Amino acid sequence: MIENIYTQKAPQPIGPYSQAIKSAGKLIFISGQIPIDPETGKLIEGGIKEQTERVIENIKSILESQSLSLKNIVKCEVFLKDISLFKEFNEVYSQYFKEIKPARTTVAVSGLPAGALIEISAIAVYE
Repeated sequence: MIENIYTQKAPQPIGPYSQAIKSAGKLIFISGQIPIDPETGKLIEGGIKEQTERVIENIKSILESQSLSLKNIVKCEVFLKDISLFKEFNEVYSQYFKEIKPARTTVAVSGLPAGALIEISAIAVYE
């Protein structure tokens, strides 16, 4: 059984996809999140630190809608507009993942939706 996941506390999809999918295999696949403010539907202002925080808060809101937390994440895929932003991104990211550090892939890309500096997708497990 597969279930779509939506919460009003994270940005609504801007295309034909779900915020996340829950599978019978005890996995939740969270679509790539960019730094959209869920209240305004607009890209937040600020640099990579502010954008990283907003993205992780959006992911956190999706997980909380399923009574889960960031501790349930087992894998993240991070897309940066510029690899020179890696150090600043990592400073913020490490504040959210202290005890359990998910496996992670980080790559630089030539462009992201809405002019974002960062996009993160994640896979989480549930019981």
